[in-house]
Amino acid sequence: MAFKEYKVIAITEGALGTLFLGASGMPLQKVEATLNKEASDGWQMVFQVIENRRFWLFWSRETVIVTLGR
Repeated sequence: MAFKEYKVIAITEGALGTLFLGASGMPLQKVEATLNKEASDGWQMVFQVIENRRFWLFWSRETVIVTLGR
């Protein structure tokens, strides 16, 4: 399916959980709310990838990178 325009968004896990616990879960409610908002504007999820990004000196946190198309 060909889309005419694309949009890339990044959703990152919380910083406080990463600092105090060393790791934190992905904020599923935030992901769901973001995807529902974009879907109401006509966007469809095309691709998603989870990557670890460095956070300050010793920590890393997960980021969901979502590609949307319409």
